[in-house]
Amino acid sequence: MHAQQGDWLVIEGRDINHHARRGLILSVESVDGTPPYRVRWEDTGHEALCFPDPDTHIVQGPATRP
Repeated sequence: MHAQQGDWLVIEGRDINHHARRGLILSVESVDGTPPYRVRWEDTGHEALCFPDPDTHIVQGPATRP
């Protein structure tokens, strides 16, 4: 997984009771774009360092909602 600042981190819901969660990538901690990522979660505004799991993918592009 590779990302850059301004991309979106999307965690898919595992079942119908869990919605997808999106976070704007504020910074990438590694030089090659691999995790961890500093993310601001869209639903809460909380910022956190994130180590994505297999249910996660990157939406590349400008800082607009995917």
